Amino acid sequence: MGTSPSAAPPADDPAHSLEPVPPAARESTAAHQFWIWSGANIAPINWVLGALGVKLGLGLADTVTVLVLGNLIGMSVFGLFVLMGQRTGVTQMVLARSAFGRRGAYLPAILQGVMSAGWCAVNTWIVLDLVMALLGQLGISGGTGTKIAVVLVIMGLQVWIAASGFHAIATFEKWTVPVTLVVLAAMTAVAWTRTGVRWDFAGRGLTGIDRLSAMSTVMTAIGVGWGITWFAYASDYSRFVPETLSRARLYWASVLGQFLPVVWLGVLGASLATVSQTTDPGRLIVDAFGALAIPVLLLVVHGPIATNILNVYSCSLCAQTADWHVSRRAISYGVGAFATVFTILLIFQEDFAHTLDAWLAGLVTWVVPWAAVMAVHFYVVSRRNVDIDALYDPPGRSRLGDFRWDGLAAFALGAAATWCFQYGVPAALRGPAARALGGVDLSWLAGAVVAGGLYLLLSSRRKGTLA
Repeated sequence: MGTSPSAAPPADDPAHSLEPVPPAARESTAAHQFWIWSGANIAPINWVLGALGVKLGLGLADTVTVLVLGNLIGMSVFGLFVLMGQRTGVTQMVLARSAFGRRGAYLPAILQGVMSAGWCAVNTWIVLDLVMALLGQLGISGGTGTKIAVVLVIMGLQVWIAASGFHAIATFEKWTVPVTLVVLAAMTAVAWTRTGVRWDFAGRGLTGIDRLSAMSTVMTAIGVGWGITWFAYASDYSRFVPETLSRARLYWASVLGQFLPVVWLGVLGASLATVSQTTDPGRLIVDAFGALAIPVLLLVVHGPIATNILNVYSCSLCAQTADWHVSRRAISYGVGAFATVFTILLIFQEDFAHTLDAWLAGLVTWVVPWAAVMAVHFYVVSRRNVDIDALYDPPGRSRLGDFRWDGLAAFALGAAATWCFQYGVPAALRGPAARALGGVDLSWLAGAVVAGGLYLLLSSRRKGTLA
């Protein structure tokens, strides 16, 4: 049997520590979790990605169908990772030690840290043009210098909140997300009544394999794939939820917190893309709002802040998981400094920024095989019983072992299967199986089946009970 979280050594400061969150400090509610995940997804990138299907030639009905079905699948699995944090009281990457080993967990922790730091910069860069357009509506003009000033303000605020810890994040989301949702509702109403949305838009009449290819691309980008990208963050925040809270209530609060804004913004972006397939849907909203640019500006600025406070916070936890013996606050400020410099670089290198965005969208598919191994380990192999104390054994003397080769092998082969069936924007992220299928992207399914199935097979051969 595993050790319960209450038996683990208490943490002096749970908001800044990798130690298990003790029962007395687990005060987060289902509402907290709903606002955290909603805030992270009320971001302009989601309405831009929502337009992808229309730009690929799909009709509005096909695009919306893929958005809804894909997110139903992705978010429903996301809820299972949220429950891991409530059960154990530890971060997602520390929990990965149970399947990958004490040092073997460095691999997913480093990948997650690099990805979250990269997204922090890209998310900030993505909204800059919209912010500048909205400032222009208010009579405020400016060039590169103004962009850099906006970056510094946004980055400074989000790093300060993330460095302050979980409670600051929860408080920020609790008070800002409801207001942002009201603005989003008003924005949606104005956009749908002033831009001439073509609700019967049929696309370019794609059929057969071309239609399947376009639908699978949308499925990976903002359908199933979008929910998958959040798996590696889930327990970092749900570890503050008491075990006395109903699992069903926590599950649905977290799932709906993700599902509702992603589908809402995705449908908004797709519908606006029917107006002109060559016009950015975000720019259409800016043009439609006119004098109402101030509330839209608040929503646009809120998006990267709400998303990136999670990126910065989780990135710092990943560094600690890799045994960086530096305070989490110091790491957060370091991530912020790196992301600031990188965002400013992207301002001067627009082509590189677009390429980097495409690469990041493709590279997050490493989460698929990692998540499959973790889900099989936690729910099937160990049956939700994890030896919490063993997770914190020092390297070289861990009861888990430094490397668990069944988990690492399943992860590696699952990653290979993911790439084989991937059809990303950069040519290097287009695998042979996806090419053979005419561009149909089944990366998330192939990676999950191979990694999860192989880990289940290999772990069944190990003698004794797994931690």
